[in-house]
This record gives sequence, C-alpha cells and structure tokens, in this order.
Amino acid sequence: MTATVAEVMVATLKASGVRRVYGIPGDSLNGFTDALRRDGEITWQHVRHEEAAGFAAAAEAALTGELAVCAGSCGPGNLHLINGLFDANRSRVPVLAIAAHIPREEIGDGYFQETHPDRLFGECSVYCELVSVPEQLPRVLEMAMRAALARSGVAVVVVPGEVFLADAPAGSHPVAIRATSPVVRPDTESLAAAAQVLNHAGTVTILAGAGCAGAHDQLIALAEALKAPVVHAFRGKEWVEYDNPYDVGMTGLIGFSSGYRAMEHCDALVMLGTDFPYRSFIPDSVPVVQVDVRGEQIGKRIPVQVPLVGTVKDTVDALLPLLEPKADSAHLNRMTRHYRRARSQLDKLARDRASDSPLHPQYVAATIDRLAAEDAVFTVDVGTPCIWVARYVHMNGTRRLVGSFNHGSMANGLSQAIGAQATYPARQVIALVGDGGLAMLLGELLTLHQQQLPVKIVVFNNGALSFVELEMKAGGIPSFGTDLIDPDFAGIARAAGLSGARVEKASELDDALRAAFAHDGPALVDVRVARQELALPPKLTYGQIKGFTLYATRTILSGEGSELIELTKTNLRDLEAE
Repeated sequence: MTATVAEVMVATLKASGVRRVYGIPGDSLNGFTDALRRDGEITWQHVRHEEAAGFAAAAEAALTGELAVCAGSCGPGNLHLINGLFDANRSRVPVLAIAAHIPREEIGDGYFQETHPDRLFGECSVYCELVSVPEQLPRVLEMAMRAALARSGVAVVVVPGEVFLADAPAGSHPVAIRATSPVVRPDTESLAAAAQVLNHAGTVTILAGAGCAGAHDQLIALAEALKAPVVHAFRGKEWVEYDNPYDVGMTGLIGFSSGYRAMEHCDALVMLGTDFPYRSFIPDSVPVVQVDVRGEQIGKRIPVQVPLVGTVKDTVDALLPLLEPKADSAHLNRMTRHYRRARSQLDKLARDRASDSPLHPQYVAATIDRLAAEDAVFTVDVGTPCIWVARYVHMNGTRRLVGSFNHGSMANGLSQAIGAQATYPARQVIALVGDGGLAMLLGELLTLHQQQLPVKIVVFNNGALSFVELEMKAGGIPSFGTDLIDPDFAGIARAAGLSGARVEKASELDDALRAAFAHDGPALVDVRVARQELALPPKLTYGQIKGFTLYATRTILSGEGSELIELTKTNLRDLEAE
C-alpha cells in the first residue's frame, strides 16, 4: 500500500527524534493527526490555545537543543501560533511549525478561514514555504528541519489539507535530521587583535549571555586569565552564575548595582554570546571585543573594536593561549566585594519582608528557591516575576530557566511549563507567573489536567499589571488601566482538576509550597503579594528620577496620596539594597 504524504512526514519526524507535537486538531490537519494516531509513537500534546502550543514547543527546544514541533489548522488555527513562534525565533531555538492551509484550488478567492500563512509567518521564521504539490513535501520538510536546526530558529511548512492525504512521491523514505555541534572559531588575525586589546587593558569586565551554554569552563578560565568580573544577562543566568567566583550579578533594567558598576569601571569589555539590548547599560567609551556565532549580531548595540565570529567555547579556547595572564586583581576584588554587599542586602531584604499580609514578592521568590528541587526547571512570566527570579532564584548547573526574555510576551510561563514537563515528566517544573499572565491563557490549566502534567504553578497575585505600573511611574504617569479584579485562582485550579491553595500570610507559605511541590499531579498556589513594590534598576537616569517625582506629585494631586505613602514606606530598603 502506498504511503501518504502525512505518513512520510510522521516517519521523518520520528526518525529525527521528535516525540511530541503540540497543537489543536482541525479538519485541515486531519490527514496529519490521523497519521500520528496510526503510527502511535509520537504523542499529540493537545493544548487549549495554539499560542500555548508555540510556547510549549519553544520551551522543549530550549531545554533539549533538538527540534520541537507544533501544528495548527488552517486560518485562525495556525494564526494563533504566531506569538509563540515569534518567541521561539527570537530566543533562537529550533521549532518546526506545521501550518495547514485551505484547499489549493480555493486559495485567493476569499474561501472560509482563508489566510496566507506563507506570508504571515515570514517575519517570525528562518524558513517558510508553501507546499503546492505532494511531490514537494519530503524535500521541503527536510529543508525546513535543517534550517530550524542550523539557524536556531523557526521553520514553517504550509500544507493544504488535501496534500496530507495524497500519495507520497515514489521512493520517499524517512530521513533522520538531528542537531549538530560544528566547531566555529574566528580567524587568526582577529584573535590576535582581540588579544592585543585585552593584554593592553588595565581592567577588563566580561558580559556573558546565553551563548555561554556549554562553555562554562572556558568562561571561568577567561575570567581567571583577565582577572575580570563576570556580569550576566538574564538569559545567561543559568549558564554563568553557578560555581563562578567571578560572578558579580546582573545588569540591565532588572539587575542590581554590582553588575552595572563592573561595566562602568572597566578599560575594556568582552561580550560573550550575548545580544544584550539595553545600550544605556553598556559602556560606550572603552574598546569592546564581542564574540557571537552570528556575525550579523556583532556591533548591533554599540561600536565593537574587535568582532570575533565563533562559538564562545571554540573562540575562548583559541584566544586563551594568546593572552598574558593579569596579576593585578584589584578591579576584580573591588567588584566582587560590591557584589557580596549587594547580594547580602537583597537577601536581608527578603528575610526582613517575611511579614504576614500582604506578602512581599522577594520573600516568596526566596522561599521557592529554598524549597525547589536541585534540578528544577523554572519558567517565568514576563513582568515583575522576572525581577524576583533574577534576584532570588539561584542556578546551580542542573536547574534550568525558561522565559520570554527577548520577545517579552505575557502568558508565556504556564505554556512553557507545559513543554518543559512534557519533555521531562519526572522532573520538577515550577511556573512562576503573574496574575495578568495566568489569566491571559487560563485555559491551559485544563491542559495540565488533561495531559496529567504535574506542573507546579506559583501565582504572584498583586491585583495589577504591576510592571506596567512601574513603567508608568518612571514616566511620571499615575497608574491607569492596570487594575485586575482577579478570581480565586486556587478555586479555579481545583475546579479544573488541579490541587489549589491560597496563601495570604507568610506563616502559611512554607506549608503551602511544600504540599504543592510534593503533590502527585499539577498544583497551583495563589499567593497574595504586595502591589506596591518598587524594584529600581541599578542605574537611574535623570529622566526616570524626574518621572518618579512627577508621578508622586500627580498621584497626590489626584487624591491617591495614601497609596504613595505606603509605597514609600515599603520601598525605602530597596534603595538601600541598590
């Protein structure tokens, strides 16, 4: 019997190590989903919104480095994938999206659910192609999978529904396509130029990002040779901060002072595998050596004196023999002392804020960090949960951290936890979410129950879009439109088949988290945290100071002075910690 196009697709995915496809079925996908059913070895991970399918696939790809797959039916079905796919593409993780299309003969006449996915997905993919005839499919699928893996991004294959059911081209057979680890290093002249800059610099600081994955030993060796403090970007946290005596914390909008100072007081800066977006936090008056495997990324933020195109691991291995080890560690010692002070003050802030009601989010995050498993996978919503995870959840070389760090989308935390838990069913997965982010894709609680995924969700419930409020304050604007009238999330969780608990006092937190983490199934802990937490960045600009002043004035004039007074009382120690 002749195989169908869909059967060849499934066989190719299976041969390439794919074990799950995230999505929602639809009639235009029937040929593909039925081929999955008949094969029986690739799981259909049924979500409640295709956006969650995109996020879940992105999380799986981020954690494994292998290709992950999601699918959507024609029109609105695959259109819903787009936000999750934007996140995957900007996070540079390999995801294949199968976008079903309307019948070929109807394209262009305004048919029911007609869109043009081959155009729509162009901006969020490294490869996007429409399969017009069955003969194209095996080759297009292979090219898409190779593109996703080689370029670390999203590849989209658009398939009209009837093509799935067509006979496969003669001679079609599955091809195994897997991730590779090529050696990529700069040319000899560029390495010599970098060594010259670094050997002549009195003080050097390293800014390290997600490109340091798999290169921890090289990072430590480089820091030792240069006597350089190491600042990490948020996406670099899981690869940089552990077992690192040179680490001085984060910089950027959610970092703290020691990271910023180490960047401010250096004669040369090395950027390792990072596309750090905030130019105002990068020194612009010192020579910069930037290492990135993507040459087009180098120099995007600030002028770079020496561009080094290569992986961090291979580049540092080639650079180290050219460096003259520095003997003077004064810069390193000064910055690590600063880090220890800042770290101690932040930890003290969390301990001191173990007050009963409302709880302070610093204390909640620190408690999660203390109780979580040594190999836990954390997913984190965009917004204030990122601040508390960045400052209070510690990486150790086995823990993992996934978020929407580049795309910055709401509602990512729960959806990414679905992908993480499906990938590692025996591993503890903890989603730290905001009340706004959780509510946006609340239906995915049903996915956890239906798929029996034992994700643990901790809701930082402050009744507001609080990071948006913080941005308003910095702009001198009184909060508006950010209030959230929230339901009982714990009650909703129980109604959806999860374990649910609500915490309003510090004395209840430990027991509630321990019970949730020990529960044999999905669990949600709804924690009522203080709304008025001002988490200041390590560098305050004149515009931000002016903005906070205007905010204070306008808030008092609008009759909300009591809120401002409470905000001031609860945040004085934040200033001390910075």
